[in-house]
This record gives sequence, C-alpha cells and structure tokens, in this order.
Amino acid sequence: MACAGIGTVLLTLGMAEEQSLPRPPVAATGPAQPSIAPSPTDPPNSAEDVAPLPRSAPVALTIPAIELHTTHLVELGLTPERRLEAPREWQAVGWYARGAAPGQTGPAVLAGHLDSVDGPAVFHRLGGLRPGDRASVRRADGTSAEFTVYAVESHPKDAFPTDSVYEDTRQPELRLITCGGGFDAATGHYTDNVIVYARLAAEHDRQGTPSG
Repeated sequence: MACAGIGTVLLTLGMAEEQSLPRPPVAATGPAQPSIAPSPTDPPNSAEDVAPLPRSAPVALTIPAIELHTTHLVELGLTPERRLEAPREWQAVGWYARGAAPGQTGPAVLAGHLDSVDGPAVFHRLGGLRPGDRASVRRADGTSAEFTVYAVESHPKDAFPTDSVYEDTRQPELRLITCGGGFDAATGHYTDNVIVYARLAAEHDRQGTPSG
C-alpha cells in the first residue's frame, strides 16, 4: 500500500508505490467466481438477513469511532503489473472498481494512505478500529450501506492474506486497507498492511430510513 513519505522521493515518483500493494487474485479482476474466501473470524452478529444492494459507486465514507468523514473517493484499477493502484492524493480513499461496490454481495475494497510528507493522511487512525465499530458508505444512488467491523488485522506485506481480502463472500462485506508496522527508510515503505474486515449490517434509503 502506498502510505508513507519522508523526503521528496515519493513525490518525484508520483506518489505511487504500486510495487508494495497487494496483488488481487484473478477472480477479483473479472467476473465473480463461485469460490468463497474464509473469513478471519465469524462476526458476533451475522448479516445474512440484510439484502445486498445493486451496484452503485461509493461517494462518501464515515467512520465515527476514528472521526473520519470524507467525500474524496476515487476509483482504483490495476497497474500494468496487475497490482492494485495507490490513490494519487494522500487524503483520497480509493475504491477497487473492478471488485464489488459497497453493499453488493462480495468484498468491497477501499484503500488509503497512512501518512504523507506533510503529516497524517486519510487512514492514519484506521488501525485503532475495533470489532463492533461502524462504517457508513454513501453511494451514488443516494443509499447508504452500513457496515459493522468484525476483525482488524496486521500482516507483513510479503504475507498479505489475498484470499481473505479479495475473494468472493456469501454476503456484502467491506475491506479497509492501509499501511502499518515500522517504516523502512531504506525501501521507503511500511513493513505491514492493516486490514479492517466489516460486514453489511443495514442499508438506508435516500431519506435515511433504515431498511433490510
């Protein structure tokens, strides 16, 4: 994940450290596949009775527990090496647009920077989330998808849990990804990725009325 910056090297590289981003599996870069990824742990409250939403792009993200609210969302694709792109702006949250949209069945992946040459970036407090915290994604169709966090993990970048993050799920889920661990000045990267797993708990219509 492109996350950190000390000095100007990252700026001269266009702030894109794609070589450190996890590579989605083939199933996450095309049509949905029938394989089901294992969850890191079973959430305390299943969302099986919450109906999935039709596809609609995310336009805002709110996470009250870490005082995050942003409407600066951008679409992410893949680099020529088929690695996930990094958001070009430190305060942007990137949505992996080849995967599920938040609220659709499957894992919707949102990625953001941890910090920058100027200080904290959009996901600098992401690692402080805990099971039970909520994340709300406003969508372009006017609805909101409300997710409940059920796991927060940190993994070395060379042991990224690709299957758990990207492969298909039976329910609408959300993945929030940033950097973590120590900063390696020699490589210009953090050593780990922080991954937040959340599951759809409710959806709200255009008037904010809960449904599902």
